[in-house]
Amino acid sequence: MLRVKDLFEIKAIDGLKIVAGEKGINNEISLVNIIENPEAFDWLSPNELLLSTGYIFKDDTELQIRILNELSQINCAGLIVKMKRYFETLPQAMIDHADKLGLPLIELPFEYTLSRVISIINEKASGRYDLLNRKTLDMHNLFFRITLEGGGIEKISSMLSETINNPIILVDNDWKLLHYTEHVDNKIPLAYCLDLVKNRSVFKNEFIETIPHNISEMKKSINRMYRLEGMEIKCRILPVAVSNNIYGYLVVWQTVRELSEFDFIILEQASTNMALERIKAKEIEEVKLKIREDFFDDLLTGKITSSETIQTLSELHGLNSSYKYYCIVIDIQSKELDKYIDFIARKVQLEIRTRKCVDLIYDHSNLANGEITCFYRNNRIIILIGQNEHRPPITVVEAKLYGSKIYDILKKQLNDTILLIGIGRQYEKIHSLHKSFSEANESLRLMQKFDERGGISHFEDHSVYYFLDSNIKDLELEDFFMKHLGKIYEHDQLHGTGYLYTLENYFSNNLNTSETAKAMFLHRNTLIYRIEKIKEILNTDLKNSEELLQIQLSLKIFRLLNKNLRLDSK
Repeated sequence: MLRVKDLFEIKAIDGLKIVAGEKGINNEISLVNIIENPEAFDWLSPNELLLSTGYIFKDDTELQIRILNELSQINCAGLIVKMKRYFETLPQAMIDHADKLGLPLIELPFEYTLSRVISIINEKASGRYDLLNRKTLDMHNLFFRITLEGGGIEKISSMLSETINNPIILVDNDWKLLHYTEHVDNKIPLAYCLDLVKNRSVFKNEFIETIPHNISEMKKSINRMYRLEGMEIKCRILPVAVSNNIYGYLVVWQTVRELSEFDFIILEQASTNMALERIKAKEIEEVKLKIREDFFDDLLTGKITSSETIQTLSELHGLNSSYKYYCIVIDIQSKELDKYIDFIARKVQLEIRTRKCVDLIYDHSNLANGEITCFYRNNRIIILIGQNEHRPPITVVEAKLYGSKIYDILKKQLNDTILLIGIGRQYEKIHSLHKSFSEANESLRLMQKFDERGGISHFEDHSVYYFLDSNIKDLELEDFFMKHLGKIYEHDQLHGTGYLYTLENYFSNNLNTSETAKAMFLHRNTLIYRIEKIKEILNTDLKNSEELLQIQLSLKIFRLLNKNLRLDSK
């Protein structure tokens, strides 16, 4: 075991002089490194001995103090500065601060090159590395055996915490909790400081934002402080990665003891094993997801006809075959995605966005009057809501109220996005769920046909439109409209009046003049004048029930064919 005090016995580098921090004379040296970049602190390890020419801090007193603080926090063995290049003598401020920290500050004679000093010290430390390598190999074999025996992340985390004597937290690449292992000697409990709910964010955003997201910027472990209620908890963070893919992060809650060089080697081994476990879990999850997707696709398209099959598969995938279900489909159109020219990049961003929406819907599942199941297909989110057969059916108003609340929640989270929510009817049997799904999609189709820029609609809102659009040809619908309201349409087109719009509002308000005037913000006499002109153009008194039905149907046809109507139609 090589210590700082042993350096002064090495004749090959005679002339070393300790000028400060003699309290750390017994610090253990694990390896030697050169520091000529003030941004390199993330990559340093405990017990490293740092060498420098002093160039990076020669004219900056503040940086001199910062470097000493960083090295002390990481528990580096000491700092050796080559003299006569940029310093005749080391600044008194550095000497005083190094003494205060107990960090050895050593002067190296000018005639020695830094590379030569590294070679000499490493040669002296080689015997110690043989022992370290044996211990490392033993731990590697232990982790490998855990993996072979199917111990998984939980067993690896437990063994790791026990070995390095600190609590361990494992999160996925979105910083959601996968697993944690507390340590019996931890005086700052994880449960007190963090939200330890699986698949939820554990750390505060301001902490997460300091972590590099690119694997090229985080090849080794980095040091960060987690601040809470005036406390500063030292955390060591490693990417759980294979090649250029990050599968999560391993966080050491460094509250029991400082990490040693051996600990760092073990952490890297453990992170590799955890990455392999994550890959295995991801592959299993993808297979399960594909089976689940196939089931829902078959269920929502009505391909499963056997009651026994539906019952078995429903229970397997979280549905209750005895519940009453209805379906909601949410269409997401985002302008933000248009900036991604590459198809793959756009697809990845769309998946991130839709997955976020699904998480939000589950987070607010208490808003639904029943049990929800939610998933996504491309840019559409599908919500299935089931009710116990003994509960009263969900009304159209209740369904639309839930849809409205979800609309508001998603709208707050999504910028430059158009949301359309279509709701199908509730059915007594899960076998009929495909009908509700089809109705929800039909509601969306008709909303898009009416060029609505976001909103919610129930299939019942469009039942007449659906009947007309699905059963009668466009040409016949156009003929019907022009026969009964063509004169009004032509008058509006030629004179710039809005009599069709007035007529729509008049019928929407049950032919009540006062209510229609209020809804259109018109004076009552103005509305009466418009109604009289409409009667005159149509040559009717708007009292015959058959004529009123024909006009109502014509108004709905107008909404269906608005863009396709021609003035020369007869």
